[in-house]
Amino acid sequence: MLDLAIIGGGPAGLTAGLYATRGGLKNVTMFEMGLPGGQITGSSEIENYPGQGNVMTGMELMENWLEQCQRFGLKHEMNQVSKVTKEGDIFTLETADGKKQEAKSVLLATGSVPRRAGFQGEDKFFGRGISTCATCDGFFYKGKEVALVGGGDSALEEAVYLAKTCSKVYLVHRRDTYRAAPSTIEHMKACENIEEVTNVDIEEVYGDNMGVTGLKVKSKIDGTIRDLPVPGVFVFVGRDVLNDPLKQDDGTFLCDTNEQGEIIVDLRMRTNVPGLYAAGDVRIDAAKQVVCASGDGSTAAVNIIEYLG
Repeated sequence: MLDLAIIGGGPAGLTAGLYATRGGLKNVTMFEMGLPGGQITGSSEIENYPGQGNVMTGMELMENWLEQCQRFGLKHEMNQVSKVTKEGDIFTLETADGKKQEAKSVLLATGSVPRRAGFQGEDKFFGRGISTCATCDGFFYKGKEVALVGGGDSALEEAVYLAKTCSKVYLVHRRDTYRAAPSTIEHMKACENIEEVTNVDIEEVYGDNMGVTGLKVKSKIDGTIRDLPVPGVFVFVGRDVLNDPLKQDDGTFLCDTNEQGEIIVDLRMRTNVPGLYAAGDVRIDAAKQVVCASGDGSTAAVNIIEYLG
């Protein structure tokens, strides 16, 4: 019987494991089907993590986290949790290899993944000029022109954010209307260096060995091709929350979620199910930054220790 089962080995899960074990919990296992560290290990440059003055890769940032956690007793099981159920006060975790593990508490820290737009060149140049995080990568294009793909609230908000740093932002959208709040649209239109490129399909993003050098869009009205020579393309067409472990046989979730499938938690990272917590990008209103996910993990762990008493 585990005191705590942590599902996910990114910054939220690792920090929770560190705080839980150092805080006195004896039987804590983190389930992560791959190398611990999370999506950030794929980032080529990080310079906004507090206390780290040098630019580093995501792998360099995360390389010591697991060893530090294991020093206090965190166990790492390389396995995928396919389902979590609860009967009485006890949770049961089913893993991909058919095993079952009982736990007194569970923390879901599986994160989310950016949804791909599907245009030509997206996969080829991802991480080399194509980004899904303006906060992470916008600074690298200071004083330069960039393009942003999307038409929802997040896309428009990120366009406004980039407009503060970049000389110009091309807002590329397949429709002529936006799926965003009126106030967000108004804020975007007030930015003089945002140019709306609407009613278009992306033909391709192209570049060279150094990365992206531009993208071509095709008008849905007259079929003309326009070339936008930019070194950076930001894609915001939504995110897919990795909430599968909480899906039940009847299609519902073990706890409350919003329409996007994000886990609803309070300020203590508690769900509406006692003993079940969520942290990081999988929860509602997540900032999708390493330092914020890490903070979620510590918050959850402190409250799980209190819950277990």
